[in-house]
Amino acid sequence: MTDTSRLSGVLSPVVTPFKDDLSPDADRLIKQCQWLLSQNVGLAVFGTNSEANSLSVEEKIELLDRLVEAGVDTSRMMPGTGCCALTDTVKLTAHAANLGCAGTLMLPPFYYKGVSDEGIYANFAEVIDRIGSEALRIYLYHIPPIAQVGFSLDLIERLITRFPKTIVGIKDSSGDWDNSHAMLQREWDDFRIFVGSESFLLANMRKGGAGCISATANVNPAAIDHLYQTWEADDAETQQAALNAIRNTVMAYPMIPALKATVAEFSRDEQWQTVRPPLINLDPEKSAALMAGLRGMNFEMPGL
Repeated sequence: MTDTSRLSGVLSPVVTPFKDDLSPDADRLIKQCQWLLSQNVGLAVFGTNSEANSLSVEEKIELLDRLVEAGVDTSRMMPGTGCCALTDTVKLTAHAANLGCAGTLMLPPFYYKGVSDEGIYANFAEVIDRIGSEALRIYLYHIPPIAQVGFSLDLIERLITRFPKTIVGIKDSSGDWDNSHAMLQREWDDFRIFVGSESFLLANMRKGGAGCISATANVNPAAIDHLYQTWEADDAETQQAALNAIRNTVMAYPMIPALKATVAEFSRDEQWQTVRPPLINLDPEKSAALMAGLRGMNFEMPGL
């Protein structure tokens, strides 16, 4: 049975703006989230490209509170809440659920390497039991190239079986379409499978997937959403190729600084370039080359 509260479509791991003193800039974040929503893209704040692991739990809670106070639609929000410490994950996840966020995107604990499926299962079971909320909806975050810890197919099935109303989807950022396809072939009941790049969006939709949660949805949201909406159209392959060209242009540079440089350029707001160390801003030469490449493809960010 389809659960209409479960998320689908295109979501953006929203880049986090910082002030000159490197504190998070809630006002700019609110405006960016409002713009993304106007492009019909949901909000996966505190994802990898949000510099989430450079933010404290307290900073994330404050930003969530500011977004909700500003009227940002929580039914379109899937904040990242997975932390290394169990207690941090519980605190942040419970706060997001209490605010009415439609779901949370949860990394497994990612410091210890070579952890077993049993250990990951125990972590998620403990988080769910401690929060004890029927409103809690968790989307697993599978990104082994970065976290070095991921979710096997059997572990996913075990979690779904034990927590069928809580473990409701996954973001597969493995970069391996065969892995996403293997998940889709399991045909888990209404389990929402998002790919981690719009490069796989058309393939995912054709196999029954839920959409994508993609870094470049920060800068190319409307075009990605259009393919999601029209994936059965005759020009779907052409749309996919155009999305790939934009993504490849951005990916030629360090992703987070490149995304922020692009937002800065098209919003005419240089403050957006600021990243929090250990990341560094895209240097002027690379930024100019990136913008030249994007403008050469008639790239725009309308309404920003």
